[in-house]
Amino acid sequence: MSWAEYLKDNITTAKELANLLHLSEQEEKSMAAILEKYPMSVTHYYLSLINFEDEDDPIRKMCIPAIGEEDESGSLDTSGEKENTVLEGMQHKYPQTAMILSTNQCAMYCRHCFRKRLVGMSDEEVASQIHPVIDYIRGHKEINNALLSGGDAFLNTTSVIEEYLRELTAIEHLHMIRFGTRVPVVFPQRITEDRELLEVLKRYGKKKQIYVVTHFNHPRELTKEALAAIEGLKEAGIVIRNQTVLLKGVNDNPDILAELLQKLTKHGINPYYVFQCRPVAGVKNQFQVPLQKAYRIVQEAKNRQNGHGKSFRFVFSHPTGKIEIIGVLPDGRMIFQYHQAKYPENRGKILIRDIKEDQTWLEEDL
Repeated sequence: MSWAEYLKDNITTAKELANLLHLSEQEEKSMAAILEKYPMSVTHYYLSLINFEDEDDPIRKMCIPAIGEEDESGSLDTSGEKENTVLEGMQHKYPQTAMILSTNQCAMYCRHCFRKRLVGMSDEEVASQIHPVIDYIRGHKEINNALLSGGDAFLNTTSVIEEYLRELTAIEHLHMIRFGTRVPVVFPQRITEDRELLEVLKRYGKKKQIYVVTHFNHPRELTKEALAAIEGLKEAGIVIRNQTVLLKGVNDNPDILAELLQKLTKHGINPYYVFQCRPVAGVKNQFQVPLQKAYRIVQEAKNRQNGHGKSFRFVFSHPTGKIEIIGVLPDGRMIFQYHQAKYPENRGKILIRDIKEDQTWLEEDL
């Protein structure tokens, strides 16, 4: 089977999970109701990583719906993506970066996804044509990097990926091209069984540096299959970086987070960001960790890394920019700093805020 045909066999219904999870008839109905609003799609590969005897299995939490998703508190767009959309399928929030929402499809729909409004459903904010996006980038010489995101950028066909690369590598003022993808984690066969994709990446990587930003959240995701996909990308000349989201019940433990970061650096995957989970509707009360506790977890995990493993930043994405969580003062106040800012007056700005013990986000207009 081709990789696209393989995905047609994904687990998508509550009925398919009923026996595996020992669901009662009522539990199956409740799950089906959740899936009406927030679809499920799980590859057989990722499903095989779950310990079904453990109701609190962290892999299960990231892919199988839970009753907590019925909680609608929070927002569907926590960082102002719609207001930064300059044309269909492209955001331009930071001067140097063009972010292209190249598809609304993913190999697996993560339960902690911050783009639940898009994935597998709406295509209103997703690029349907490449050329208007390319023309915009050509006309804005302050843009020096393009980020192909989604959905999942590697869920585009290889021919579409090649078209993007052909056009983007021809733009002189672009320094690099990034792909945001969870494919190496949830569906490594897309990479290991499609040599054409690796050949395309290698060919265009000789024209502009290509980065792949992965999304490993737990050490158990670093399987031999996932690492084979990573090796394939590295052999093609790709630089690999990783973004982890701090998730309650998944990696909100310094031992687990430290192990993950150590294994990433061991295998040539550079830790890039650890993100504070966003207050997304259907996600907020399930996965968010209070800010003070989150900082302590991340800092303890960071202390166990070598110098290279300490290079990541602990951040959150606010409508006004990407804000780094710097530390906690003796009086309990927390220090934050803009790592990237939408508005020039905020660049590098330091923020000191009183943070309650159970507070998980800065909701204020900064």
